[in-house]
Amino acid sequence: MTGGPAQAAVFAAPSARDEQTRMREAHAAAARSLQVTASGPEVWGWQGRTLSRQAGSCWLRVVAAPVAKQGGRLWEGTASADALVPRSVPRPRLRGLLDWTADETAYRAELTEYIPVPPVTSGTPVLARDVALPDTWWAALRIALETLATVPTDREAVRQRWIDNNFRRFLGIDPIQIHAYTTGHGDLHWANLTRAPLVLLDWENWGRLPVGYDLGLLHAYSLTAPATAARIRHQFAHVLGTAAGRAGELVALGQLLQACSRGVHPRLAPLIARWAEHLTGTPVPAP
Repeated sequence: MTGGPAQAAVFAAPSARDEQTRMREAHAAAARSLQVTASGPEVWGWQGRTLSRQAGSCWLRVVAAPVAKQGGRLWEGTASADALVPRSVPRPRLRGLLDWTADETAYRAELTEYIPVPPVTSGTPVLARDVALPDTWWAALRIALETLATVPTDREAVRQRWIDNNFRRFLGIDPIQIHAYTTGHGDLHWANLTRAPLVLLDWENWGRLPVGYDLGLLHAYSLTAPATAARIRHQFAHVLGTAAGRAGELVALGQLLQACSRGVHPRLAPLIARWAEHLTGTPVPAP
């Protein structure tokens, strides 16, 4: 959750034409190597760092990074989730991987199962209006998160160091010490959740995080849809209503406020600030 000029441009092609061309050429090269044919519309990831398209019964996603920054938690997320997270957690299965470098840029192509059910939102993680999802969907989300919580991993999705360095700046309160951790998705928002039947998409961020972080993030992205936000708090009161859940939710809000300080989610920003102030009783510092 970093950077971006405005909410509408969160998931968009790079502004530079040569960057768009480079990513399209990389995607085409990956399709040839993996022997699939890409079709359908392009789907760009955060700030254009990924490009995806349907490829027959699969989904081909290419991520790019400077050679010096390849590897690590985000790079390995999809593959490690496929290997370690139980199949009962609904997610696309990995079909193939391809790594290569060109002109000081590293690429990873991930060929996964194509999920025909659309995500709840497209182009933004924010829920702009209330959405009608069946009770079975909410039950499936609870079961998926509870199952994911049982997965042992040394992947750190959220670090105490971030809390120590940023709580005063973005929440206006002293840093808290997180004692209750769980394994979670790490990027639980509406563009990463399909409509019924539920599938959880985009696993690059999964790992150890504070209890309440995932649900606090999803709730914050729903503040523009009050009925859905209320449903989250009711459905997951057993987490968000606890001291540990509140602490994790504050971490999620702090990270979102950091993103908002850079111009992302302008409509959502004041709602996040107001909710943070409600939880802490302390005014959020001005950007």
